[in-house]
Amino acid sequence: MDGFAGSLDDSISAASTSDVQDRLSALELRVQQQEDEITVLKAALADVLRRLAISEDHVASVRKSAPSKGQPSLREAISMSCITNGSTGSRKTSHSSSVSVARKETLSSAAKSGTEKKKEKPPGQKEKKEESHSNDQSPQTQASPSPQPSSQTLQTHRQTQESKSSAPAKSIKRSLTAEKPHSAWEGSDDSRNKLLRVASTSKLISKVAKNADKHKDVIISQAKMSTREKNSQEGEYIKMFMRGRPITMFIPSDVENYDDIRTELPPEKLKLEWVYGYRGRDCRANVYLLPTGEIVYFIASVVVLFNYEERTQRHYLGHTDCVKCLAVHPDKIRIATGQLAGVDKDGRPLQPHVRVWDSVSLVTLQVIGLGTFERGVGCLDFSKADSGTHLCVIDDSNEHMLTVWDWQKKSKVAEIKTTNEVVLAVEFHPTDANTIITCGKSHIFFWTWSGNSLSRKQGIFGKYEKPKFVQCLAFLGNGDVLTGDSGGIILIWGKTTVESTPGKGPKGVYQISRQIKAHDGSVFTLCQMRNGMLLTGGGKDRKIILWDHDLNPEREIEVPDQYGTIRAVAEGKADQFLVGTSRNFVLRGTFNDGFLVEVQGHTDELWGLASHPFKDLFLTCAQDRQVCMWNSVDHTLEWTRLLDEPGHCADFHPSGAVVAIGTHSGRWFVLDAETRDLVSIHTDGNEQLSVMRYSVDGTLLAVGSHDNFIYLYIVTENGRKYSRYGKCTGHSSYITHLDWSPDNKYIMSNSGDYEILYWDIPSGCKLIRNRSDCKDIDWTTYTCVLGFQVFGVWPEGSDGTDINALVRSHNRKVIAVADDFCKVHLFQYPCSKPKAPSHKYSAHSSHVTNVSFTHSDGHLISTGGKDMSIIQWKLVEKVTLPQNDIVVDIGSTKLPIPASENAVQSPAPLPQPFSEMNQNESVTGSSPASLESNLEQSAEASEEQSEEQSDGSSLDPAEPGYEEPSNETSEEHSESTVTEEQQDNSPVS
Repeated sequence: MDGFAGSLDDSISAASTSDVQDRLSALELRVQQQEDEITVLKAALADVLRRLAISEDHVASVRKSAPSKGQPSLREAISMSCITNGSTGSRKTSHSSSVSVARKETLSSAAKSGTEKKKEKPPGQKEKKEESHSNDQSPQTQASPSPQPSSQTLQTHRQTQESKSSAPAKSIKRSLTAEKPHSAWEGSDDSRNKLLRVASTSKLISKVAKNADKHKDVIISQAKMSTREKNSQEGEYIKMFMRGRPITMFIPSDVENYDDIRTELPPEKLKLEWVYGYRGRDCRANVYLLPTGEIVYFIASVVVLFNYEERTQRHYLGHTDCVKCLAVHPDKIRIATGQLAGVDKDGRPLQPHVRVWDSVSLVTLQVIGLGTFERGVGCLDFSKADSGTHLCVIDDSNEHMLTVWDWQKKSKVAEIKTTNEVVLAVEFHPTDANTIITCGKSHIFFWTWSGNSLSRKQGIFGKYEKPKFVQCLAFLGNGDVLTGDSGGIILIWGKTTVESTPGKGPKGVYQISRQIKAHDGSVFTLCQMRNGMLLTGGGKDRKIILWDHDLNPEREIEVPDQYGTIRAVAEGKADQFLVGTSRNFVLRGTFNDGFLVEVQGHTDELWGLASHPFKDLFLTCAQDRQVCMWNSVDHTLEWTRLLDEPGHCADFHPSGAVVAIGTHSGRWFVLDAETRDLVSIHTDGNEQLSVMRYSVDGTLLAVGSHDNFIYLYIVTENGRKYSRYGKCTGHSSYITHLDWSPDNKYIMSNSGDYEILYWDIPSGCKLIRNRSDCKDIDWTTYTCVLGFQVFGVWPEGSDGTDINALVRSHNRKVIAVADDFCKVHLFQYPCSKPKAPSHKYSAHSSHVTNVSFTHSDGHLISTGGKDMSIIQWKLVEKVTLPQNDIVVDIGSTKLPIPASENAVQSPAPLPQPFSEMNQNESVTGSSPASLESNLEQSAEASEEQSEEQSDGSSLDPAEPGYEEPSNETSEEHSESTVTEEQQDNSPVS
């Protein structure tokens, strides 16, 4: 089904169109690669220039103090600083024996040409070097004459420091220095290709140099890693490569043996507790009241069931990407939700599909449409005349395919193309089981469904003006169809019988019998009430009108402007009704008493997040210019304020009295945390501010900007007065993260080109040249994503943008990470070994932009970017089961569990294919809470371990390509259910 070609002129063939698209894609990819290359080259060149300046300073100082015999060693140091793009520029001279030097070779030289390869090297080492194209020219010593186990090993060597230096060593290093400008920076095709290959993956290189009298080899399993070593009087360090940029991290003095460090899963885990926000801006008909007293709606990939009287939430977490539509079964218990297509962290597609689930037990009953729908699920509806046996779905492909499913059998009954125009709604007729109606841009279609065929009759507007959009559908008790359109008109379509054609029965045709002017602007939603009356919601006029049985207006009320236009209307309890709006509010109201806000959230991309230093409050700010203060205990909004500009970052003063908010223009505001009054306005540069950070005692404020500077302010009067103190200058890219030392003397900062720099604030915000001096600082906070204590959080093959935020808990036990793949991770702290294990949690459907622990470490808050969601996770201790139970789970064969076996509840759920994963939830639902927790955690442990042991697993033949998401997300899904059931919030109807 070539959806794109179907919408083009017939003279253009599908093949030529596809060819053009392929060429465009190839060109876009090529442009992106060239941009990446330019970025890396610029950053590397800036780094080299800075290191040259450092070397010149070093030369001048040594000439004054050192005797003449130190000059050869000095030349070595200069050569190394020119060659090593990324190592510390202030490292001391190293002396090696001639035997050792004869076997040394730089990685860059090995990558650029084979002319200088040493014949003594085993084949394994040569192969390894060719994979590791880096700009760092530190020497490498052969550790052992025996072959390497594989090219995917990382070895840590300890080399004996000799007291003598020899001429061959100097001449080799000088020749390599001379070779550098010709081979690396003249932009030959060869070097460009190698640079791009470097940019495609992050290569972690462990460099350990220590004064010792023996060699010691340690092999760590890690893909695409290389080995180099160097003696240094500054101590040991680790080197990590990110898109070709070397990142040096010095090992703290209290680490006696780096090889002995072990990283394990933290005992703490996260449980989803609350979701703030609602998706109304670009969705419709997605708010309903269930018999359980809960409002059901969705945001991100979470379907929320919110009991507004008891102030509790339950969550359905089966989806893997944005939920876009929702339908309630006639029994009001079962629910169908459809999602968009997505991409997992490895670039594999996550197919759009529909999930049918039980709203009481949160058990997934069926997964429908894997491999059938394109792009996403636009709208769906359960049949009514046959008690909800069937489900009709419109997808988001160009032809907007209409499919009818016997959802319990998971079988597709009928399929047909509808139109290339937008389709906004699909509904089964409530009394005529064979009639399906679709509407959208400039059309309404009446479909007759017979067996496996669908036939279409187009609604004829005749003398009535044809609307630009037919927005919504409803039905009267007599079977007539109501439509609301973009002109504010309600049309009543009645079925008339036409004379029968010979050999066929009588044909029914829907014709317009009546027109009613209902709203100024569009009629956006229609809601048929239990008593037969009708509610309509208007777009432009924001009015909700109650119509009697004869469709005469009886009552009306206007939704206040600050809530936006109406997107969904549903009947509530008694005379109440529920309203979803375009500014992401869910309102509960009556015609007499007006509206109460039940749910609200941001309406544009969300980045700024800060937790109060000692209260259960947190603040968010977003592109919508809103600043919101939330209560994490009551799950309510304390206050909101509209700024003049979009907010991007925030931080509370340690006193809790004020909060500083950075914007996209370089301006930053200080607000009173209680009254939300404006305390102060300042401007630093004219680019986006990326981080605001107060020192631990609140006397200083550091402002990190996209203009590559960190601005320092002296803070007085409890955060109400600010005076400029200085500016940190030296980064070659924009500031991303920064942290203070406990004594307010030092700042550690990260930048967009993966630098880790340290700053001496009392000395005039000077850059600290010798970075090893800062290796033992115990930073007050840890939000920098690069550093020795946290580098293990980076995934293999990362391009440097995969982690958006990181935060260490106040008790220094765990690290939370926000990544680009919709996941929140929980790591053990410190995390100083590559490929560290983590607990992974899904709920967001966009890049996770920020994470922050509350003051007591009881909760973690995470923010989604485009999904605009705020998610509150509870930290819980994990109870460990005996090891043999976990081993049994790990060793269990992954087999699909038939639906018929779901009733037989096994004591420990096994890892299983995606379509069956939520059957784990039904298993946990029947056990005591403590047993649920233990069993679930056992299963999770096995899933995590098996995920690390293998990159893939067998696929369920019925759902091709869908096993991998199961492997990654089953932990979160089963866990969320246990969370809710343990809290005894699961109502039973």
